[in-house]
Amino acid sequence: MEKPDKKDPVIRTRSTAGAPARLNGFSRSGGVLNLYKQLGETPRECLERLRHKHRQYEHEVLSYAGRLDPMAEGVMLCLVGAANKRRETYLDLGKEYVLDVLLGFSTDTYDVLGRVMETGDASAVRRIAIQKALNEFRGKVQQQYPPFSSKTVEGKSLFEWARNNALSALVLPSRSVTIHDITIEGIYKVKEPLLLEYIETSVGKVNGDFRQEEIVRTWKRHLKSDGTREFKAATIKIDCTSGTYARSIAHGLGQELGVPALALHILRTKVGDYSVEKSLK
Repeated sequence: MEKPDKKDPVIRTRSTAGAPARLNGFSRSGGVLNLYKQLGETPRECLERLRHKHRQYEHEVLSYAGRLDPMAEGVMLCLVGAANKRRETYLDLGKEYVLDVLLGFSTDTYDVLGRVMETGDASAVRRIAIQKALNEFRGKVQQQYPPFSSKTVEGKSLFEWARNNALSALVLPSRSVTIHDITIEGIYKVKEPLLLEYIETSVGKVNGDFRQEEIVRTWKRHLKSDGTREFKAATIKIDCTSGTYARSIAHGLGQELGVPALALHILRTKVGDYSVEKSLK
């Protein structure tokens, strides 16, 4: 059995945010807040939590620059007041991620908040193969938008097309992104009961209609709470331009390796010079 390079990230707390950022003296006329979007939240819910906890922003114009999926957490920039006029500047800032890729499963969303589409044996995949596969993602690449994303095509977002099983009528759009650096940080194994518990807990944090009940049912058909299997995962560090989908990298890595793969966990550690250590929780 391949020895894990580090402790199982599913077991430990993945949040690396430090002490809460100071709000004293923040200009009401406009500025940027480095927020920590929590696992399970939508960006809008993150802004509403800010309004609730810090009443000085209750009537401010707020928006976010660079969305994060419900199954991703970490740095999300909040533009306050006049800063919204400079939104494009903040949208274009580079991003850094720590991505945990689960091998052996793929879903229609490319992360755990999706219906399991394919399973496979990834036990033979070795670190050197992952390192070699990651080379295909470096530099300027065309990245296809995930089927379940907010990209608008013919007046509807892709996730609406996907929910209506109408993606076959479309050619999925793509965009040019640049991966400045992408490296493997470690390999580990997740025990079957722990993996199922993590997925149930993570999906349970999501509000709204994201097919949560159906998703959990599909996972329970593939994972047992008393199961004895272990599943391989890898931690990947990514330095990239704005607009890069970390979960698409996870899915694409599986395609390069010839095994199903998905994003088990996504932590955005940096947006421009805004780091997760200084995020406001």
